[in-house]
Amino acid sequence: MRLLSIHQVPESYREPGILCGYRPPRSSARACLRSLFCMNNETLNVWTHLVPAGYFLWLFQGWLRVGWPDPRIWPFLAFLGTCCLYPLASSAAHAFSPVSDRARHLGYCCDYTALSLYSLGSALAYSAYVFPLEWIGSTFHECYIPVAVVNSVLSTGLSCYSRFLEAERPQLSKASRISAFVYPYIFDSIPLFYRLWRCGAGGCSDGSIPLHLRHSLCALLTCTIFTSRLPERLAPGRFDYIGHSHQVFHVFGILGTHFQLEAVSMDMAERRGRLPLPSSLETFGSLGMAAITSLAIIRICSLALPREKSH
Repeated sequence: MRLLSIHQVPESYREPGILCGYRPPRSSARACLRSLFCMNNETLNVWTHLVPAGYFLWLFQGWLRVGWPDPRIWPFLAFLGTCCLYPLASSAAHAFSPVSDRARHLGYCCDYTALSLYSLGSALAYSAYVFPLEWIGSTFHECYIPVAVVNSVLSTGLSCYSRFLEAERPQLSKASRISAFVYPYIFDSIPLFYRLWRCGAGGCSDGSIPLHLRHSLCALLTCTIFTSRLPERLAPGRFDYIGHSHQVFHVFGILGTHFQLEAVSMDMAERRGRLPLPSSLETFGSLGMAAITSLAIIRICSLALPREKSH
C-alpha cells in the first residue's frame, strides 16, 4: 500500500505531530487488512489492542467455563467481557478508518461506546467486590449502579457528539471527548479512592491495594499522554510509526486494565461472603440497558452523518 504524507490526506485524517505513514483514504477493507502487516502510522495502534484483546478473551473463556454456575462470579464476568470488548472495538476502528469518512466516524463511535460500557463493567465489579465494607447498604451504594448506567450512556452520547465538532471546533471536540471518559472513571473510582486513602492513612492488610495503585497510576498516565500528545508534539515526524502518543496511550491503558483485573479478582477471592450478592438483573440488566441505549445513540449518529457520494 502506498503511504501518504500529512499534506496528502484530508484534514479529518491528520494527527498533530504525525507527518508521514498515512494510508490512502477510501481504501478497501481488504487493503486495510493487508496494511496491518506493513508498517504505517496505524499498525501498532491496532496490534497494541488486538493482541491484549486475545489475551482477555482467553481469560474470559477460562473464567466462564469454571465460574458461570456461581452467581457471585457474574459481575466479574460482565466486567471481563467489557475488558475484551473495548480493545476489539478500538482495533477495528483503527484498522478500517480509511475506508470512508462515514466508516471512520461510525467506527470510532463504536470504539467510544465500548469504552463507555467498560466503565460500567468496572462499576459493576467495584460494587460487587471493591466497595468499602462500611459503605455497604448506604444510599450511595444503592444509587451507584443506576448512576453508572446513566454515566455510561452520557459518555457514549458526548463522545460520539464530539465527532461532529472536530472540523469546526477541534479544541472543544477534544475537551468533550476527554470529559466523556474522565468523569465516569472518577465516579466509578470513588469507592476505590476511599479505600486507598483509608489504607494510606491507617494502614491495611488488603493484598489488592498495590494492584489498585498500579491501575490508578496507569490511568493517570493514560490520560496525561492522551491529552499532551507527547512525544510527537516535541519532535514532529520522529515518531510517525513507532512511539507516538496514541500507541503509548494504548499500552498504558491495557496495563491499567490488566492490573485492575488482577486487583478485582483478588478482592473477589479475599472478600467473598463479606459483600452482598448482586442480582443477575442488576448485573446483566444494567449492562444490557446501557448497551441498547448506546447502540440507539450510534444509530442516531449514523443518520446524522452525510451519505457517501457514489462514483
